[in-house]
Parts: sequence; structure tokens; C-alpha cells
Amino acid sequence: MRIPFYHKKQYIASGSLSKMALHRFGKNKMAMMAFSFILLSLLVAILGYWITPDKTPFANNQNLELKTKKPFFKVQMLQVALNRPVKTHNPLYRMLFGQANSSENVPIFSCQIVGDSIYFEEYTGLVPNEGLMRKLHLVDVVFSLQNEYDILKVGNEFGFLAMDGSLHAITYSDLIKRVDKHIVWKHYYLGTDRFGRDYLSQLIIGTRVSLSVGFIAVLISLVVGISLGAVAAYFGKWVDQLIVWFINVVWSIPTLLLVIAINMAIGKGYWQVFIAVGLTMWVEVARVVRGQVLSIRQKEYVEAGTALGFTNARIIFRHILPNVLSPLIVISAANFASAILIEAGLSFLGIGVQPPTPSWGIMIKEHYAYLILDYAYLAILPGLAIMLMVLAFMIVGNGLRDALDVKLVKE
Repeated sequence: MRIPFYHKKQYIASGSLSKMALHRFGKNKMAMMAFSFILLSLLVAILGYWITPDKTPFANNQNLELKTKKPFFKVQMLQVALNRPVKTHNPLYRMLFGQANSSENVPIFSCQIVGDSIYFEEYTGLVPNEGLMRKLHLVDVVFSLQNEYDILKVGNEFGFLAMDGSLHAITYSDLIKRVDKHIVWKHYYLGTDRFGRDYLSQLIIGTRVSLSVGFIAVLISLVVGISLGAVAAYFGKWVDQLIVWFINVVWSIPTLLLVIAINMAIGKGYWQVFIAVGLTMWVEVARVVRGQVLSIRQKEYVEAGTALGFTNARIIFRHILPNVLSPLIVISAANFASAILIEAGLSFLGIGVQPPTPSWGIMIKEHYAYLILDYAYLAILPGLAIMLMVLAFMIVGNGLRDALDVKLVKE
């Protein structure tokens, strides 16, 4: 049914509060842009190693000859098969954890095939290049050999023993074709870091670290904060006094100092950062939940539930907590931004996520000295990523606050 223009306002106002909140949030262009940025970042974090140029675990494929190369740098690579078994994982595992290379990527300046060998000059980046000249048998470039010295030539064919113990033979013309496929151009769209790693891959995997820290830290803070705040307000008396005293003690300790103390107590590492950050963000959640529950527990439907003999747990979780979700959603968005900042700060100080796990804070720490050189972007790019992510969550939080406001909003 087509709704007349003059009836639209009345129609929207008569709908559910959730639909009205979504409608208001959708009209906030800044909030929708920030929300879209968060969704895009989440998609990038989930896809992970599927979209990174460097698909090795932690995007940690290092070539010191290629350190601190500028964006859009490209170099020729000779992919030499490793003479050791490399386990191949399924696509889902590769998306989450990456896949170790089955070949060694050797940067080369020039190469030439002569007979059954390839001669190449290693890349140095100097002018003139003046790299080390090396020679490899063509079979050793393409195949993983059990014994690289057992390469026999019979007529126009080469015979060799593979890693699985099986004997193989290949003609010279087919071998040349395969060698050509092992000489590729490698593109570094954001250049390389000081260890010669692909910088774009580091930024992408760093997105996963920041979002996962924020999500798990907020989840921990909600579980602890909602539990303590609801119990304190609902039961009152000495229970409320004890929990409020504990909240005030934790509230009086500087957040970063408390995070560092917890981190030192449970150790440094990836999962330890989640716990440390989460255990410092529950206080504000508990205070807000306590205040909301104190005002709601006097409502008629709560008293009716008590009179009907409902358990305390059912009254709290089925009838009280659903009515305090609005402020919790806003706090969660703000806490998500705070968790990203805290994780970056801890990693910068060296007590957060540990190398080789990529983190935006670690990337800034490793390259902040380049700010006064011609490579300032190495520290600016992860800093810009942190700024945009935090700003996006703050804008979304403000948008949710306005959308969930119970006061009438003029259309």
C-alpha cells in the first residue's frame, strides 16, 4: 500500500522502537559511512591470507635485499623449489593461518639459461647492481629433489629422484617451459618494510589483530560488567556496597597502568592482550548497568514477575537486561575504539602482541625512526589505519546514541 506523504511521519512513529532507531541511524550519513568502513575492514580481516600478496604465516616472508622499497616497487623473482616437504593445507586453514612457501623466492637482476643450467645475478638494488652470480640446475629449480646430485641425463631427457622417493623423467623442452613459469615479477603495492616484507600484507593482517582484540575485549567487558552491575543493583544492601567498592577501586587505577600490570601478570602474547584489555573495560559497563537496573527494578512488570514466583535469574535476564541494551550498545562502540588504541599502545611499548604477528602498533614501533627520513609513510600508514578505525567506531557510537534516544526526534 502506498503511504501518502503527510501520513509517513505518523506511520514511522507508530512502528516499533527498533525500526525507528534503524530508520534514524540510516538517515545519519556520517554514521553510515563509518559503519560501511567498519564492515569493509571486517571483510578484509576475515578474508585475511586469501587477499594478501604474501600468503605465508604472519606475512613474514623476508628478503633483506628488498628492505624499505618504495610503493609500487617491482622485482623479478626466481622461484626455486625447496628440497624438503611442505604440507599443503585446505583453503579455510590457508585463509586463517596462511600457507608456507613451497619454494624460495630469490630476487634476481638478470638471468640466462645455458644448456641444462640457469645463471642469474642476485638483486642488490645498487647502481650498478653488482650482485652475486649463481648457477642452478634446471631440474633443481622446478622440482623438490631427494638428492640434488642424482640428476641424470639420458638422451634428451633428465631423470631425478623426487622427495617422495619416486623416479621421474622430463624432456628438455618441457623443462624449459616449467622454468619460465618459475621466473615471475613480484609487485609491492605499498613497498616493503625494513625486513623486506610486503607492507600491504602486514597492514591487512594487522586489521585482523585490531578488530579481534576489540571484539573479544568488548565481549569480556560486557560479560563481567553486566553480571556485576545487574547483581549489585538487583540485590542491593551489602552485595551492592561490596561491588560498588570494588568498582571504585578499579576505577581509581589508570587504565593503561592496570593493563600493563595484568599483562605482566599473565604474560605477553596474542591472547593475553585480549584478556588484559577486556578486564580493564568492564567498570564503565558495570556502572551504567547498575544505574539502569536501579531505575527499572521498581517497575510494575518486575514486581509482577516477583509476585508470580519467577526466579531472580529469569527476572534479570528476561525482563530487566533487555531494557538496558540501548546504552550498552553505545558503550560497546566506544569501548571497541578504546580497545584498539590500548592494543596499539601496548604493542608499541613491546608488551602487547609479539612479533612476528603483525600489529599496527608494532609497525609504528619498528618504523617511527623513519619519520625524519624519506620513508615516513612506513609509520604514517599504520597510524592512519588506527586513526580511521577509532574514528569510525566513535562516529558509529554517536550515531547509535542519537538513533536510540527515546525522545521524539523531528523528521
